[in-house]
Amino acid sequence: MNKELSKKEIENALSHFQIKGEVKAFEHYGSGHINDTFLVKAERDYILQRMNTNIFKNAKELMENVSLVCAFMEKEILKAGGAPEREGLRLVPTKEGKAYYEDEEDNFFRVYLFVERTKSYNLVEKPEHFYESARAFGHFQNLLASFPAEKLHETIPDFHNSVKRFARFKEVLEKDAFGRRKDCEEEVQFFLNHEKDLSYAMDLLAKKELPLRVSHNDTKLNNVLFDAETEKALCIIDLDTVMPGLSIFDFGDAIRFGANTAEEDEKDLSKVSLSLPLFSTYVKGFLEGAGGKLTKKEIESLPEGAKIMTLECGMRFLTDYLEGDVYFHTARPGHNLDRARTQIALVKDMETKWDEMKKEVKKYL
Repeated sequence: MNKELSKKEIENALSHFQIKGEVKAFEHYGSGHINDTFLVKAERDYILQRMNTNIFKNAKELMENVSLVCAFMEKEILKAGGAPEREGLRLVPTKEGKAYYEDEEDNFFRVYLFVERTKSYNLVEKPEHFYESARAFGHFQNLLASFPAEKLHETIPDFHNSVKRFARFKEVLEKDAFGRRKDCEEEVQFFLNHEKDLSYAMDLLAKKELPLRVSHNDTKLNNVLFDAETEKALCIIDLDTVMPGLSIFDFGDAIRFGANTAEEDEKDLSKVSLSLPLFSTYVKGFLEGAGGKLTKKEIESLPEGAKIMTLECGMRFLTDYLEGDVYFHTARPGHNLDRARTQIALVKDMETKWDEMKKEVKKYL
């Protein structure tokens, strides 16, 4: 992580942005682990963030993506008679009219208007929250349906290119640098047997049967702001991983994480299953939010999206285990192997419920 910011550095950064009135105070805000986030009190409230350039190597390209997407969504929200300051993130420009400020220490800062009277959740407390988050991410697809996704930079190249992820998995497997393959031969075979599933989406993208979309790539519940009074989803946040991608990947990752009945690293695999009621809830919300902007093939392929994202994530955990646990933070020996086994158990459960999953999306065709 970048070194701790001093009060002087924060004040200097704030002085470069078009903030209304005098800055009265600022304090650390939120529970994010990637960027440094501060709530700033002035004539109104703002959010100041220092971007983590250890993770996001090209902050300029990242901010170009964020600027383009925010501006486009604002126009679409206005067209629909909505409130851009409540329903989308609005960047505050610097005094030179730029979207970010870079100081002499190579710190990259940005400022957003603070979205008032909202709350967020880390866990699904009731099914309505899951439905609302699905509707919000579906609406994100709706707002950006006519945006030329190819204009965006790939801030993390091949992030969800499951074909390249599979090739990398096989490389690591062949080296077996830590001699761990012998402990997970069954898990290795599972992924080798699912190569065709992993290439499904990329094959369809290559044939233009699935359209390239703007994808969020981090569709967790806590990236949705809810209205504090109505508890309706208002606004999608954390646009750092916005890139060209597929709608079914955004859908699929939300299912992988949110419709699993167990924790991501649960050792008791009997607890791991796909909740069909939560899957149905998410399908309904996502497609209602998308408002008819997804193609027939995209809707048909939603279950595949869930399966691919779960396979890809499990394969990444197993790859990291075989490489000596260099990417994902681990809290115990074999932690990545436990995580891989959980994803495998979830895929197996999806396969037993496949007909029901397919039937659920057919209702919307």
